[in-house]
Amino acid sequence: MRESVQAEVMMSFLVSEELSFRIPVELRYDARDPYAVRLTFHLPGDAPVTWAFGRELLLDGINKPCGDGDVHIAPTDPEELSDVHIRLQVGADRALFRASAAPLVAFLDRTDRIVPLGQERNLGDFEENLDEALDKILAESQQNEQNAG
Repeated sequence: MRESVQAEVMMSFLVSEELSFRIPVELRYDARDPYAVRLTFHLPGDAPVTWAFGRELLLDGINKPCGDGDVHIAPTDPEELSDVHIRLQVGADRALFRASAAPLVAFLDRTDRIVPLGQERNLGDFEENLDEALDKILAESQQNEQNAG
């Protein structure tokens, strides 16, 4: 059984209303950390930056505005499946990205084939390694804060 999926999508990095540029973003999902997806942003001139957040948050954000804290995801048009805004924030620093919903849905569909949504808890080894998974997420979060600062 395949335990991870990966995809690359092009997103627009919205610097301001007048300025945006397209960047490659790597999407990753690993069954060893079944609740999370990881997005690695390849910004020109900077080291890649990886954000980890809930798979369910990404799924919900395609259809309706959602998110608390550092990650907010919302459709650009709630009436139809089109584009999605992903806003990431560390302190006062914010980054806004726009992505087509179609490749995100395709990626999430592939993750669902590995671990169906709602079945994450049924993975025997995940519960045993929960502390390790949380430590990894916290370490990535701290690294993101250091990279942003």
